[in-house]
Amino acid sequence: MSDISKTLAWRSLAADFAAISASTTGALFKGDAGRFDRYSVEAAGLFLDYSKNKITDEVVENLIALAREADVEGARKRMFSGDTINHTEGRAVLHPALRDFSMRDYFVDGENISPAVRVELDKLRAFCDGIHTGMRKGHTDKPIDTIVNIGIGGSDLGPQMVVEALRPYWLDGRRAFFVSNVDGQHLHDTLKDVDPETTLFIVASKTFTTQETMTNANSAKKWFLKNGGKNKNIAKHFVALSTNRHAVESFGIDPDSMFVFWDWVGGRYSLWSAIGLSIALQVGFENFEKLLRGAHALDEHFRAAPLADNMPVMLALIGVWNRNFVGAASHAILPYDQHLHRLPAYLQQADMESNGKRVTSDGTSVSVATGPVIFGEPGTNGQHAFYQLLHQGTDVISADFIAPAISQSEIGDHHQKLLSNFLAQTEALMCGKTTEDVRAELTSEKRPKSEIDALAPHKTFPGDRPTNSIVFEKLTPETLGALIALYEHKIFVQGVIWGVNSFDQWGVELGKTLAKTILPEITGLGEHKPEIDTHDASTKGLLNRINKLRGDAK
Repeated sequence: MSDISKTLAWRSLAADFAAISASTTGALFKGDAGRFDRYSVEAAGLFLDYSKNKITDEVVENLIALAREADVEGARKRMFSGDTINHTEGRAVLHPALRDFSMRDYFVDGENISPAVRVELDKLRAFCDGIHTGMRKGHTDKPIDTIVNIGIGGSDLGPQMVVEALRPYWLDGRRAFFVSNVDGQHLHDTLKDVDPETTLFIVASKTFTTQETMTNANSAKKWFLKNGGKNKNIAKHFVALSTNRHAVESFGIDPDSMFVFWDWVGGRYSLWSAIGLSIALQVGFENFEKLLRGAHALDEHFRAAPLADNMPVMLALIGVWNRNFVGAASHAILPYDQHLHRLPAYLQQADMESNGKRVTSDGTSVSVATGPVIFGEPGTNGQHAFYQLLHQGTDVISADFIAPAISQSEIGDHHQKLLSNFLAQTEALMCGKTTEDVRAELTSEKRPKSEIDALAPHKTFPGDRPTNSIVFEKLTPETLGALIALYEHKIFVQGVIWGVNSFDQWGVELGKTLAKTILPEITGLGEHKPEIDTHDASTKGLLNRINKLRGDAK
C-alpha cells in the first residue's frame, strides 16, 4: 500500500491536531451536550465511550476518511473471505470461523473449512463430556479432576486469561493449572499441588517442537512415570493440541487424544480452537460455547456495521489518533474486575506481537509510529502503583478503562466503591486540577502563603489524558467473548492503517536461535568448563561468570 502519512486524511488530521492542541478535552465538553452520545457506540453487550479523547467532529470525520484511504473495509472483506492476508507466512487469517455457529461456509485455497471446524468442535465436546461424566478416568480408575495446561504464548495466555476471568463458572471440584515458563520452578511448583492419578496434562504446541513447551512436557512425563505411572498409562493422562501426529505418537499420546488446529489460526488468536480445551474442561463446554457465541456476535457487528458506528473500527481509529498525533507511545489496559487480572498480559501479546513492526507489508520502512507499549493492572491495584505517572508524568499515556456494572460477587458496597473509582479516574485524567484551583483549595484550608507556594506545583494535575471506557452488564462468557473479539479486530484495523502485517511475529525468532547456540556452553551444576571466548564481551563475561557460579555449586 502507499505511505499512509502521504494521504490527504493524514495531513488533515495533523492540521486538526494543530488547531485543537491548545484547547483541552474538558473545554470541548463545555457547550456540547451531545458529545457523549455522538462519541459512543454499543454492540454485542458492550458499550464504548470514547468522548474523553481530544477529538472533534472534524477529527472523527478525518479518521474515518483515513480508514477508507487505508481500505479497511476491503481488508476486512479479504480477511473474512479467507484471502492470504498473512503473506509472509502464506496463510489466511480466519479465527472468526472457529466461533461462527451460523452454518456459514468459509474457504481457504478453495476448500470449505467449516465442516472440519465443526468436526473438531464436536470432538472437543465429546472429550469434555467423557471427563465431566467420569467415563474417562485415570490409570488407577480415579476420575480426572485436575488439568495442567502446558503451552506458551497464545497457547497459555489466552486460555489462562479466560479461565481466570470465568472463575464464577468453574465446575465444582475441578482445578486448572497453567505452566508456560521454561524456568523449572514453574513446573516444580505446579507438580507439588497435583495428584498424578487424577491429573490430565494438556500439551499445547502446534509443531510439538516448541522448546519451552516440550521441555516442560517431557519433565511432566518423567514426573508421572516416577510417581506410579507406566508408559502404557501416558495415553490416559496426556493429550495433545498439535498438528504433528508423528511427534505426538512418539511421546506416547493416543492419536485419538490429539486435537488439531490449522495454519490459518494464529497462536495469539487460538483460544477459540482446540487450544481452548482447558477452558471447556474447567467451565464446562456449554460455557465455552457461549464464549464463542459472544465473540461471534462482535464479529457480525464488525463485519456489517458502517465505519462510524463500528466499535472495533472506532476504538482502533482513536488509538491511531492518540499514538500518531497526540503522541501517546504507551497504552494502559485497566480492568475494574479482579477476574480480568490477566487481560493486560493477554493483550500485551495480542497487540505488541501483532503491530510491533518497523516495516510495512511490502518490506519498506514504516514512516509513522506503530504499536504502542501495552501494560496494565486491575483497578484499584493500579491506582496505588503506576497511576501517579498517568496523572502527572511527563508522557501522555492513553488508557482503556473496563468495568461491569454488576459484579459476579456483590459483597456489601465493594462494587459501588470500585465503580466510583472507575468513573473518578477517567474524570480526573481528563479534567486534571489547575494551579489556581490548588491554590484556592489550600487557601481555604488556611495554609500560609509560603506553604501554598511550595505545594501548589506538586498538587497540580495537567489533565487532558485520553481514555476510553468500556462498560457491560456483567462479566459472563458471552460478554468476555465479545470483549476479546473487540480487541482482536481493533488490532487488525490498526495494522491495516499502519500498513503492517499483524499476523506474523518474526521478532521472536532471533533470541531463540541464539539461545540454541549458547545452551551447550552452559555448564551443569558442579561441572567445570574452560572459559568461553566467543560472543561479544558482555555476553562472554556473563556466560563465564554464570558457569563459574554453577561449577562451584555443591
